[in-house]
Amino acid sequence: MRTAVLVTGLILLIASGVSGQQVDSLTVLPPSSVTAYDTPSDHGGSITIEWELSPSDGSENGVVTGYRIIRYEGTSGEGKVVGEVPRGTRTYVDNRTQDGVGYYYHVVALAGDVESSPAITGPVQSSQQWFDRTRANLMVIAIILVFAITYFIYLGARGRDLYIRRIAGLEAVDEAVGRATEMGKPILFIPGIQDMDNVQTVAGMTILANIAKKAATYETRLDVPVSRSIVMSVGRETVKQAYLEAGRPDLYNDDIVHYITDEQFGYVAAVDGIMVRQRPAACFYLGAFFAESLILAETGNSIGAIQVAGTAMPTQLPFFVAACDYTLIGEELFAASAYLSKDRKMQGSLKGQDAGKAIAMVFILAGVGLATLANITGNETLMAASNWLRRLFTMNF
Repeated sequence: MRTAVLVTGLILLIASGVSGQQVDSLTVLPPSSVTAYDTPSDHGGSITIEWELSPSDGSENGVVTGYRIIRYEGTSGEGKVVGEVPRGTRTYVDNRTQDGVGYYYHVVALAGDVESSPAITGPVQSSQQWFDRTRANLMVIAIILVFAITYFIYLGARGRDLYIRRIAGLEAVDEAVGRATEMGKPILFIPGIQDMDNVQTVAGMTILANIAKKAATYETRLDVPVSRSIVMSVGRETVKQAYLEAGRPDLYNDDIVHYITDEQFGYVAAVDGIMVRQRPAACFYLGAFFAESLILAETGNSIGAIQVAGTAMPTQLPFFVAACDYTLIGEELFAASAYLSKDRKMQGSLKGQDAGKAIAMVFILAGVGLATLANITGNETLMAASNWLRRLFTMNF
């Protein structure tokens, strides 16, 4: 019995000695074919490193657990670890480089705490590219839009009649101004609560110019309370020019466009007070609105005013639709200047944008059809064509 125990212990001792010898002599082979290059189609500050997997990196019995990337500025000096990636990875992007500086990269394979000898590449520099090939689709879309807009502007300039569908809210401008004139009551115009850096406010100002011109022609009082000082300055110049074009500069005064406050509900309370006291016959809400939209519209509805609203804020449209007589939805607000002015060049620009959208819809429908047929038939050519159309209209900003 004692002999059997001694033999067993001797076998275990020999086995542990052999195993320890294997661990001590373990060699982790480095990766091969390491290359580093400036990351293409970027704005600079990025270098891509690629390599072939270490022979010790096997899917089943490999000992490599990952790779460490070390960056050196020049051939000497202390290296900086810029990243580690798991086993099976063949590439790493260093996004913290300085353009114009030459870098060397060491890539070592890791097996726990054991490192392989480094695989070295360099020098390489990062730089900014002039053309981003990943956004070539945006250039194609821009070319299509520019061609369509230029073509329709050319047709408009040649005197061609361009059809623009009827927008009821804009056609109601004459009706609203006429009603205010007949009743001897003022017109109230609200250009939203945002500043002039908001495109909806700009669109509201273009409509204000048309309304002010009609108000000057009919000698109807116009009131434009605003919540931004810059909007006040722009609004005064807009109204002044409209009165001048109407031939009635004597009717203009700076009090037509007046500032109240930047505070949202303080502004709304003041405007509601103006509505209740002056009881305007027509109220226009054209611009960017938020929680105050329903308060304004309900107050205008309570005094019996004819109301025309327009905004591109989707969450406020239901309130305007419910409480106002006419509502401009989304892009109708931006099309107002071309629609009201009847300027053929502006109408050509509007038609060109619509044509560009129609072309995009045709491509999208074609892509949907190709994808459907590819899934039904399993045809790889159809699927590739569908993917190409999808990438064409993917916005990579």
